[in-house]
This record gives sequence, structure tokens and C-alpha cells, in this order.
Amino acid sequence: MGKAGLAIVVFGTAACSDNSGGGTTSSPGTLAPTTTTPPSTTVASAAATTTTTTASPEGSAFHRVDLSFVSAYILYRAGEAALVDTGVDGSADAIEASLTEVGLGWDSVGHVILTHKHPDHVGSLEDILERAPESVVYAGASDIPAIAASVAPTAIGDGAVVFDLQIIETPGHTAGHLSVLDSVAGVLVTGDALNGAGAGVAGPDPAFSEDITIADDSVRKLAGLTFEVALFGHGEPLLQGASTAVAELAAGLG
Repeated sequence: MGKAGLAIVVFGTAACSDNSGGGTTSSPGTLAPTTTTPPSTTVASAAATTTTTTASPEGSAFHRVDLSFVSAYILYRAGEAALVDTGVDGSADAIEASLTEVGLGWDSVGHVILTHKHPDHVGSLEDILERAPESVVYAGASDIPAIAASVAPTAIGDGAVVFDLQIIETPGHTAGHLSVLDSVAGVLVTGDALNGAGAGVAGPDPAFSEDITIADDSVRKLAGLTFEVALFGHGEPLLQGASTAVAELAAGLG
């Protein structure tokens, strides 16, 4: 994301579900524990930590707010922010609290990137649009018809760049699923294309994926990228050796 650097705020996590829930805030620079591991037949592991870490020469930082069972992310630098996913319905207050905690407000949120259409990832979109009306919303074209909002998201896919973030099409969990890569900081935001699994990484959950064969192809696609950190929609972030762990996962898919 360039010389200005990137910081990452991590919002809570657990298993995939369509139910909404509230959240509590963890202390700055800590990662709250996950109580549920997404089901998967294949898991690859790498080192993880529960404290603030540096993910790039610019000094990326991590902070988590618990949204019960799903994660959203704020990527920010130089007073401007991109929000990746919006959590379940009712998550806007928790996101606002975290913006305040890192010295930002809704006027700093210029970009909202939706990894996919499921309500645990887009549930607070309308509330966020009311609070950050100048922000531009982006989503995969195939998922946009299922995303209810007063402003239709802008369709993006492979080759698009938003806020110096590379957009990667990772279909299978849903047809329009996207992942987001900061190649400078070495951080990949996977949505539900991958899941955290303890100190490792698991593939997409077949119970919630539209086409698991295509979803596995997306895992192989992500395995071809280079990144140190993986931030999941569900499960503990993987803070070290993430691309190696994803490559091992992909190799085990056959």
C-alpha cells in the first residue's frame, strides 16, 4: 500500500452462520480467542500469535473486536480507510468504536469491499452507508443482485485495485466471492474462501459453499500468491507463514 504504511483492525470471529449477534471489544493489540473451528477435512498449520505484530516494513498492526462469529477488517493509512465486509446486522456500532479507537471516523471510510453476499458479511451495509455516505461499495458481479442496499455496489474482479489493494476473484463459496491482497504489507483478506483453524488454515466449508469444486480451485489460486498474514472471515488470523500454509492446504486437495 505504499510508503505510508497500512494498519489492520480485526473484528471478531467464529463459525459461519446466518444468525446475527452483538459484539464486545477486546483490548488494543490483542486477538480474542475463537471458540469454534470451521469444519474441514484438510487443515494446514503455521505459526500464529495472539499479540500485535508487524506484517510489513511499514508497521502494520492488528486489533480485534468480537462480532460473535464473523470478522470484518479496517485497512487504513494516512487518515483514510477501507472496510472489508460489514459483519452481521447491528455491527456498525462496534465498527464505529474501533474506528474511534484508532483515531478515525466514518468520514475516513472511503471504500467498502464486500467479499461476498452472505448476511454475516453484508448485514450492516445499510447502516454503514448511512454513517459513511461518501464511501464507494464494491462486490463481485455475480453476488450483487443478492446484496440489498440503497446504493448498488460497483462490480469488481481480477485486476481491480481499490485503495492500493488487489482484488482477487475467488468463486465457489459464492459465485461472486472476492479476496483482497495487500501485496506490499503481505496481507491477504480471504473472506470465506479460506477459514482459520486453530493455528492453521482450512478450506471453505462445503456446508455453506455453492460449488465446493470451484471453491477448491480458488484455494489453489490463492496458493499461488505470496503473503505472510491471512485474515479470515471465520477463525483465528494466521499471522506468520500464511502463504506456505495455504500452499500445503492446496496440495492436499489433490
